[in-house]
Amino acid sequence: MEELSVIAFLPGVPTPEAKSWHQARLEVSAGELADRAERLRAIWRDQVVRHQGTGAGYGQRVGGYPLAESVDLTELRPLTDPLVAKLADEGFDLLRVMLDGTGYDLGRFRDFLLGALAGERPLRISFESEWQLPLPMLAVDPAECGSVWEAFLGHRHQIEQADPGYPWDHAPLGRREQATTSLNKDTALDHVGRAHEVHKLLEERSRLIVRTQGSDLLQALSHAVLYEDVMYFWCHGRFVNAGASSRFLAVRLSDTEDLDGPVVQRKRRSHVRSPLARFKPFVLLNACHSAKAADPGRLKHLAQELIALGADGVLAPQIEIPQVFATEYAYAFLDHYLTGRHTAGEIGQSLVRRFAREFHNPLALAYSLNCGINSRLDLSS
Repeated sequence: MEELSVIAFLPGVPTPEAKSWHQARLEVSAGELADRAERLRAIWRDQVVRHQGTGAGYGQRVGGYPLAESVDLTELRPLTDPLVAKLADEGFDLLRVMLDGTGYDLGRFRDFLLGALAGERPLRISFESEWQLPLPMLAVDPAECGSVWEAFLGHRHQIEQADPGYPWDHAPLGRREQATTSLNKDTALDHVGRAHEVHKLLEERSRLIVRTQGSDLLQALSHAVLYEDVMYFWCHGRFVNAGASSRFLAVRLSDTEDLDGPVVQRKRRSHVRSPLARFKPFVLLNACHSAKAADPGRLKHLAQELIALGADGVLAPQIEIPQVFATEYAYAFLDHYLTGRHTAGEIGQSLVRRFAREFHNPLALAYSLNCGINSRLDLSS
């Protein structure tokens, strides 16, 4: 069994009875924790995205997928309200499983962490771990919250999966009047939801580079300096089997080129940590499953490798995500981010709350940040 330890720090002046740093050894195994996280993702996938309609009572066609076919689920509250309550219970259960045990130090740590997470003070939280969890989908005790929505960590706090590595100085670009963005897309998705409006938004608010071929993206990545402030992917994500016990995440644009962690790393290998090179975009990786990380010791998935290569942050969904919702989320996020007035962490939390308040839709919680909680569009690099 691989043993796990946990360390937490809450900024602020400690009282004589308390301390700033808290540490304990977890009693759950790494394998069980990973399996529990996968189970939580599967519940969201099966009971939200793949929930199948059995009657016409909700205004949807029989046999359809009512929670995936529309962004606004207000008219489906008889269905969504109990479902959201169940998702909150499952998210709280995963948090309890992680902290469960009889050790004295673990008990004290559990009291501290649950108290901080459930407190009234909004936090900006960075988790550093090789074992990555679907953090926004975790929850504190719903029974102690004003509403079940408030139980979810992604609703209560700004959260990122942080990179423990040291940053490095990238080649500066100097002051610019306009951001540079890229749209890396599968043209088969051009007419889905608000995809055309996202394209138009990027075109009007930035210097836009459009790529539809994976080979073009790999060619751009091979250059020492990548001038993009925002890199947006609008394509499919899928898992590819690479042996009896191994699989890796890949995305494709309009061609058949698999874009995965290893091929991206190979294209930029000679430029990593060079002060003469630059790869520092904020990445919105709008492809199914693309926030999910590989287990330690396995080949890094695409989002992990983009961070290792220098990306300022990667925002991506933990699960299969409905295409119509994905376009709505992308438009809302990019519309805010391109103003330069808000950080990615602020925008991510605000969208969770907005989609819950206006649409009674929990799927914004499926998007998680790998780094980037402080990312803000900056044209004076």
